[in-house]
Amino acid sequence: MAEVREDLEAFTAELFDGFFRADQRRWGQVYVRGLLLDGRRKSVEPMAARLGEDGNRQALAHFVTTSPWNPAHAQARLAWKMQDAIGPEALIVDDTGFLKDGDASACVSTQYTGTAGKVTNCQVGVSLHLAHDRASAAIGRRLFLPASWDPVSPEADPAKVARRKRCGIPAGSGHVEKWQLALDMIDEARSWGVDVPLVLADAGYGDATAFRLGLEERKLTYAVGISSRLTAHPAHARPITPPYQGTGGPPVATYPDKPMTVKELVIQAGRPAARPVSWREGSQPGKGRSGLKRMYSRFVALRIRLAGREIRQATKGAELPERWLPAEWPATESEPVQFCLSSLPSGMPLATLVRLAKLRRRIEHDYREMKQALGLAHFEGRTRQGWHHHVTLVSAAHAFCTLQPLTRDPKDTAQD
Repeated sequence: MAEVREDLEAFTAELFDGFFRADQRRWGQVYVRGLLLDGRRKSVEPMAARLGEDGNRQALAHFVTTSPWNPAHAQARLAWKMQDAIGPEALIVDDTGFLKDGDASACVSTQYTGTAGKVTNCQVGVSLHLAHDRASAAIGRRLFLPASWDPVSPEADPAKVARRKRCGIPAGSGHVEKWQLALDMIDEARSWGVDVPLVLADAGYGDATAFRLGLEERKLTYAVGISSRLTAHPAHARPITPPYQGTGGPPVATYPDKPMTVKELVIQAGRPAARPVSWREGSQPGKGRSGLKRMYSRFVALRIRLAGREIRQATKGAELPERWLPAEWPATESEPVQFCLSSLPSGMPLATLVRLAKLRRRIEHDYREMKQALGLAHFEGRTRQGWHHHVTLVSAAHAFCTLQPLTRDPKDTAQD
């Protein structure tokens, strides 16, 4: 136990070294230690009760709620450390809901969250994660500000706008779409020197053409979930340019055939096109090398050209770019069930394509740990700054837990 505490002190000293004041560095370490202690609630008061002589409730509350430290400084140091430790294969974009009973907290609104699987009263935080198949770490979070909180939005709610000052929301902060918050965090991570080998996201981001185009403008490779209703042409389709009639602007090339939905394209390819792929070992007992059951399904992988007005405008009438469409089609299902769009190279083996696309599921395990054991959703303050401070410290606590098995001496592991 003493050795773990020494490790934690060294970890937090490195993480909070950028804090100007010694008291901020001290209470940062204490807060993270409080998150790691056993206990159901990880808000300030119950943590203070468990921290013994360091359990100064007032000091902890001040540190997390009003102390003027920039969470980006800690996030950058966390990103550097975890990039070296994990060797990430991808940056994963995701979001999660923070369910609320009242409406006093910053950016609370009636909105959809996958946490509850429905529209409910909550905050939503967009997150950015470094990920490898064996480990991942959150290195960025942004609290989503709904249009109802934006005074210049047509959807502004006067009651919510009136609470902005009490919630510490700066006058210039307005509604920004989640996909744009994700791009902003990716830009910030790159400015820290974080390598971005691949960007992964679910269909909430993959369906946003502007998000995909933003990644392409940044020359970033991606594999994102998409819904079955998006339309595309098969890869062999070619545009036709009508002859110039001598008047008006030059003719624009168009595809002679109407695009099909991605679901229709996969069904047209047929069930025989599906190939079995096993991508990792799961958590259930089975016949894998570690004694665990292998994750397995069947997949169709097509080369397509995604259609749509925004894409045509971006390509300025040129040929639509060719992309991968991996689709999961289990043997027990009558039609494909999940779809992905990827800019990975055309020669990519199907097994590698599937494994990388499925890597997004890695952070579901991390979210369970952060919510159930580390109190991600337990912050009881009302301010936006306090929310960002708390979730950054939870990310630090989770990163510390992640590092423990990665940095242990193999001899110690063998003796367990």
